[in-house]
Amino acid sequence: MTAPVFVVDEVPGGPEFVLEGPEGRHAVSVKRLRPGEDVVLTDGLGRWADGVVKAAEGKDRLVVTGLHGVREEPRPAPRITVVQALPKGDRGELAVETMSETGVDEIVPWSASRCVTQWKGERGQKALGKWRATAREAGKQSRRVRFARVADAMTTKQVAAFLATADFAAVLHEDREYPGEPLATVELPAAGEIVLVVGPEGGVSAEELRAFTGAGARVCRLGRSVLRTSTAGTAAVALLLGRTGRWS
Repeated sequence: MTAPVFVVDEVPGGPEFVLEGPEGRHAVSVKRLRPGEDVVLTDGLGRWADGVVKAAEGKDRLVVTGLHGVREEPRPAPRITVVQALPKGDRGELAVETMSETGVDEIVPWSASRCVTQWKGERGQKALGKWRATAREAGKQSRRVRFARVADAMTTKQVAAFLATADFAAVLHEDREYPGEPLATVELPAAGEIVLVVGPEGGVSAEELRAFTGAGARVCRLGRSVLRTSTAGTAAVALLLGRTGRWS
């Protein structure tokens, strides 16, 4: 099994480092790591170092040795962003968790017109914080060293402007009466930015679709079945990672 990942503010160059606080507690009291086990320390931004547990002290102090310099994971190409309409309940965290574990690079929360859930004021900030915490934990769970970024929530107008900057942009739209292309065969760029829009359970409205296609987005479909908003992004990301060679 690959070494567990722990987050640090600054990746140590070595040769020894003491992991304390919540991460140290997780390593010592939850993971119950012992001397001789491998670990990875990362800032979640692509910089990382691997080492070996020297000692576990108390309930929250892990001494790591054998650190031989900081390495950096190259930025992915192409970069994949999912604009995710706000699902109801805890399905938002589910979408963030599975997309992050799959390998998405960025998630943009979107307040679509047909979203039952709307983020406003303090409640919205709390929900955004939950998404970011979920992405962080999912990054650790999936042994990533460059975690998925969760951006600030966007309005439809802001999403349209964002799509206009992408090298490839698409809206996943399940209406079979609307002309669309299969995401499995549409031409993709070898580098740059790919942005996908996942609508709410009620679907993308005609006004939103016009705004997005007017910004240059293609209309695409995943397959014959209709996925929930909390699972469509994960399926699409997996398809793109395979097609672009990032899973090779």
